[in-house]
Order: sequence, then structure tokens, then C-alpha cells
Amino acid sequence: MNRYNSRIFPVFLLFISKVLTEIVESETGDVFKIEGRVEVVSATEKDWIANTQVVVDGGDYVAHLRGDGSFVLNGLPSGTYVVEVLNPTYLFEATRVDITSKGKMRARRVNYLQPSVVKTMHYPLEFRDRRKANYFQKREQWKITDFLMNPMVLTMVLPLVLIMILPKMMNAADPEAQKEMQSQMKALNDKSSLPDMSEMLAGWLGGGSSSKSGSKQKQRR
Repeated sequence: MNRYNSRIFPVFLLFISKVLTEIVESETGDVFKIEGRVEVVSATEKDWIANTQVVVDGGDYVAHLRGDGSFVLNGLPSGTYVVEVLNPTYLFEATRVDITSKGKMRARRVNYLQPSVVKTMHYPLEFRDRRKANYFQKREQWKITDFLMNPMVLTMVLPLVLIMILPKMMNAADPEAQKEMQSQMKALNDKSSLPDMSEMLAGWLGGGSSSKSGSKQKQRR
């Protein structure tokens, strides 16, 4: 029993000291309260109120909602606090509240990436649901488009499709169009109609003097 009392007694003293400090602070007027309201727009019933809590700094102070969604956090000394709304179904954006020694309140949006950026918010606090909480990621399912859009499949299928479709397009074309295409193909394949590259280069580099001298000799003869 003595060992049990020796363990409980320090805890009891700590509890008594905490209660006394809260009483002294309440009598001296150094504690304040944070008020606000929580609203879920997407919910048609009020079942979410019983499962919602408003916590400060991760749970140092906790408040429950009233029937109309309002709440009051009592016993807060001057300082800076982060107020969050916890609900298993809906997500809410946290708010930072600054309380001066004179009891002046200033609410602003929490920005962990840029703490120096201040965007004030309305006080008393107003919390609205952002979206529903998603605890599970939807499993991906196999689709035929995933197979068709594969680069390896595209490189194999596209040439086959072109080989099969182009002849049919040629057969379906008009006879005149076929004749024109055949004549163009013959012109490209006929090497005799194409100019000789050596003659063209000689003409460009010689400035056409050889052709003129040859024409003059023919006229003299």
C-alpha cells in the first residue's frame, strides 16, 4: 500500500496544481475562449455532429459541437493556436488563431509552406467541409486501350494496317486518278527522263560557255 500511495501521490499533486493554476488564471482574467461554427454542406442529416471534435494544437484543448454546429473552447491563455476540426468522414481546413494579452482575436489560414504569408479569415471561426475523406485508393483495372496504346503494339500494328488499307484505297479510287498515279510513278522510276547530275554541275560551274561554243561551231559549219 505504501508503494501504491507513493506512486499516486505525485500524480495527485500535479492534478491539483493544474486545477489551481486554471482557477487563478480564470480569476485574474488571463484566459480567453475561441468560438466558431462547423458546417457540412454536403450532408442532409445531422449525424456528423456527434462524431466531430474541435481540437487545439493536436488535442491540448478539445470541444464538442452543439446541436446547431457551434462550439466554444474555454480556458486558453494568450498565444497562437492551431484549431482543427476532426471528423472520420469529412475533411476541414485548419485555422490559426492569435490571441493577444488584451483578448484581441485574429484568425488566419494555416500555411506550412510559407508561414510569412498571412491571409486573414472571419472570426468567429467558420469551418466548412472541403471533401469526403478517402482512406482507400481505387485499384486499377485492365483496359483494352492500355494494350492498344502500348508503343510496341503501335509500331507493329500501324504498318500492317497501312499495308492492308492502302491497296483497298487504290482499288476504290477513280480510274483517272489511278492513271495519274501510275504515270507519276513511272516518271519517278524512269531514269532516262531525269537530267544527268554531271551535266548540270558542269553547266552551273562553267556558266554555260561550253553549250554556247558548241552552238557557234554548228552555225559555222
